[in-house]
Amino acid sequence: MEYEWLGLVMFAVALGMLLFGYPVAFTLGGVALLFGELGYELGIIYDPDFWSIMPNRIYGSVMDNYTLLAIPYFIFMGGMLEKTGIAEKLLETMGILFGRLRGGLALAVVIVGALLAATTGVVAATVVAMGLISLPIMLRYGYDKRLATGVIAASGTLGQIIPPSVVLVVLGDQLGIDVGKLFIGSIIPGLLMAGAFAAHVLITAFLKPELAPPLPPEVRDIGVKALRKRVIQVMIPPIVLIFAVLGSIFFGLASPTEAGAVGCFGAIILAAFNGKLSKNTLLQVCDGTLRITTMVIFILLGSNAFSLVFRKLNGDELMSNILSNLPGGQVGFLIVSMSVVLLLGFFIDFFEIAFIVIPLFAPVAQQLGIDLVWYGVILGANLQTSFLTPPFGFALFYLRGVAPEEVTTTDIYRGVIPFIILQILVLVLIITFPQIVNFLPSLVKSSGV
Repeated sequence: MEYEWLGLVMFAVALGMLLFGYPVAFTLGGVALLFGELGYELGIIYDPDFWSIMPNRIYGSVMDNYTLLAIPYFIFMGGMLEKTGIAEKLLETMGILFGRLRGGLALAVVIVGALLAATTGVVAATVVAMGLISLPIMLRYGYDKRLATGVIAASGTLGQIIPPSVVLVVLGDQLGIDVGKLFIGSIIPGLLMAGAFAAHVLITAFLKPELAPPLPPEVRDIGVKALRKRVIQVMIPPIVLIFAVLGSIFFGLASPTEAGAVGCFGAIILAAFNGKLSKNTLLQVCDGTLRITTMVIFILLGSNAFSLVFRKLNGDELMSNILSNLPGGQVGFLIVSMSVVLLLGFFIDFFEIAFIVIPLFAPVAQQLGIDLVWYGVILGANLQTSFLTPPFGFALFYLRGVAPEEVTTTDIYRGVIPFIILQILVLVLIITFPQIVNFLPSLVKSSGV
């Protein structure tokens, strides 16, 4: 077919513009307009009124999409919890609890990162909070700068694989699968990722004690009764919130969107309990939620225009033929798709990857008989690395913005390397053993909920 390569050129132009830093939504929309006109002039697109179907596409995929309602709910929940001081209290308490261990402060960061991931799912808030609170303390008590920055940045990204996660909501929508099953399937991989980070910290502290010394006795000894009271007061609220959100999904009491609304209500209650609920706080959280949600919606509008023109140019058919006829069948497709997502993560954001690349992979995965829930979880684990991989890992920039002057960008980049390797190893593990993902969803299915 003449000009069959034009769809691939369109795809390449969009990626190139994103690499140069152009806004995602306007890049997708602008490239769609350009190539739509070009396709019409070349006679590939015969219908001059093909844009007239855009309103129906937008209504069906955005306005009438119940799943996407979960995004503002989880963003609001994360923003509200950021105002409660829960991260600060968790870090302080865990630091005291594990402070007598070598590497105890770093271990506390991993545990708090996992807890915050299960209550907020917002990378920026988690990394900034832990960077502001933990990093100065870790440096003050002799922690290696690379280990300290690496563990903070890596633990902050756990919110992308441990539910509730905006990444998983977007993936569920793009793959056309139940987000609740995606949440449940990602619980064990998320805990496995956190366990790998914790094991790395403990092994490093054991082999090189000078990199992660314990806290001095005068700092960590506050008395058994005081510590017990503090642990109970600090741990119970987030655990209750986690159970309310994830438990309601697991036991079939609520959809992810409804669970997000429950989480918002619980976050407001926690804010009031901590004396942080005010009109100003509510306005700030609503403003932040509105900004992020608007960004996502504009990206969706741009991606709808892009996919419409891409299909009119037969780009989807060409890509499907290429991907489905790779050597090795399922294995070949998995190697290529995971490699593409990993490499793109070095340069562009997970939203851009999810809205441009995943729609090309999803139909091929389904055609090859791949379990889409399992595929969604391994994509989520892969996309988690995009927050850490230099040069454009967002977690690195978040941490750089709040790190003391003595910490260089090179320290942060070198510090995350072991954790990137760990993320890739866990990714390989859950690809090799699909039951890690499928075990909990199978329990839900078998229990009939």
